[in-house]
Amino acid sequence: MNRTKKWSSRAQEAFDSLKRNYWNDQLKMFNNHYPNPDNYSNLTFHYWWYAHAIDSLIDAYHRSKDETITVFIEKEYRGLIFRNGGQPRNLLYDDMEWLALALLRAYQITKDNTYLTDVRCLWEDIKTGWNDHMDGGIAWHKNQLDYKNTPANGPAIILAARLYQCFGDKADLEWAKKIFVWLDEYLIDAATGFVMDGINRLGDGQIDADWEFTYCQGVYVGGAVELYRITNKDIYLEKALQTAHTAIDKLHDQEHDVLQSEGNGDGGLFKGIMVRYFTELITAAPSRTAVIRDYLEKNAETIWQHGTDKEKIIFHHLWSERPDLEAGVDLSIQLSGVILLECLAMLEQEGIVTS
Repeated sequence: MNRTKKWSSRAQEAFDSLKRNYWNDQLKMFNNHYPNPDNYSNLTFHYWWYAHAIDSLIDAYHRSKDETITVFIEKEYRGLIFRNGGQPRNLLYDDMEWLALALLRAYQITKDNTYLTDVRCLWEDIKTGWNDHMDGGIAWHKNQLDYKNTPANGPAIILAARLYQCFGDKADLEWAKKIFVWLDEYLIDAATGFVMDGINRLGDGQIDADWEFTYCQGVYVGGAVELYRITNKDIYLEKALQTAHTAIDKLHDQEHDVLQSEGNGDGGLFKGIMVRYFTELITAAPSRTAVIRDYLEKNAETIWQHGTDKEKIIFHHLWSERPDLEAGVDLSIQLSGVILLECLAMLEQEGIVTS
């Protein structure tokens, strides 16, 4: 194998596996689980997983320039909308943010205004989540407006910043800055940069400091990187770097020498989110992120050598262990592995990773 194409080759194999083992042509969308589809109950409608599935399709499109992938993007999008009652909105603000981010990327590669219409619909709804409980911030759920968390605010910063970059509306940039200031003040450990999950979940004003998730580190870094790109202010870059280095130290599984597992279900997607936005940091400041880049590459090598069923290329939530295919693997877990390899492939194409 040509060493300079190692990650692109592996990403293609992982993407082929995603389509082969999870795509349901009858439903025209990805199954929730391998080998049992588990797609027919309302209890198993994973709106936000499907948003990340769209993102993964777009990753593969950018890498391969395969125009047939846009057909899968449209099918997955339409399947999600159909299962969601024919419209894009949802009770969960963070879920809507993930779909809006994916659809904005879909619009950028296809110029299909259907995607952009839903992005704008979602963004207007997302902004209604900002309220005075806990002195600001976007709520997590429409039925719990006084609970604010990083998952509902970090992606909103990224979305607002990207909307500004695409269309130049200064109001979107002001939203990005405002949300970032709130998140930075309430849920970031100033001494270390570590990102805490949420505040006032139980109505007691307390911070869930013991909830230590890769997801939260990723979206805060992603928001800081987007604001750094727009403003060129080093403060955003420094905050992103501090958080990334702290996260690597704090969330590394010493026993297995790999980024920690966060289990099945929703947790299976968390590492993929961190990897995606740490990759954005690497591309924004390649000369200052060698340690972060090497860490992602080490994890990718580990999952490829030890965390994958070699025949099917299906991943485990603990990236150093083989999956049990009889028990099966959630789509969320498979997506995280695919995202990791696609991110390394992108860095390889940009010449940032050369192995």
